[in-house]
Amino acid sequence: MVLAGCAALGVAWWSEHILGHVPCGLCLWERWPYRILVGFGLLGMVLPRDVARGAVVMCVPVLLVAAGLGFMHVGVEQGWWPSPLPECRAPTFHGGSFAQRLASMPARPAKPCDAPTYLLPGVPLSMAALGSLYALGLIPFVRRGTQVRTRFRGRGRKSIQG
Repeated sequence: MVLAGCAALGVAWWSEHILGHVPCGLCLWERWPYRILVGFGLLGMVLPRDVARGAVVMCVPVLLVAAGLGFMHVGVEQGWWPSPLPECRAPTFHGGSFAQRLASMPARPAKPCDAPTYLLPGVPLSMAALGSLYALGLIPFVRRGTQVRTRFRGRGRKSIQG
């Protein structure tokens, strides 16, 4: 799970810093479950076997939240519902002089949440949709990891002498 979370965060970093895509507010929210996934994966590596299994099992709800955030973002992109985040809406400027309006504008314009970012040319799936599918695709690996951990319980504790 550490590698899976780092891979998702790495793709987001690559898309933002190398490809120059500007993330919206929902894009930034979608990264949090993968950070938590990395944390649970690290706990699963360092904790005793029985406790580690619980940490790995906690990855399933985290991945479901990641898939839900991705689905919510796709709905905003497709216009099915408005974004729940206020930073995804266009800024409104009330009164004041032109200089005051310019001073209140952000230094870097935010990307609207309803503008999808397509990572793969020719594939009609936005990064939000791909992230949601990625999270759902990881769930069987979490379940498989918990089964392997319990299947080999007790093995490997014997010494060479006896």
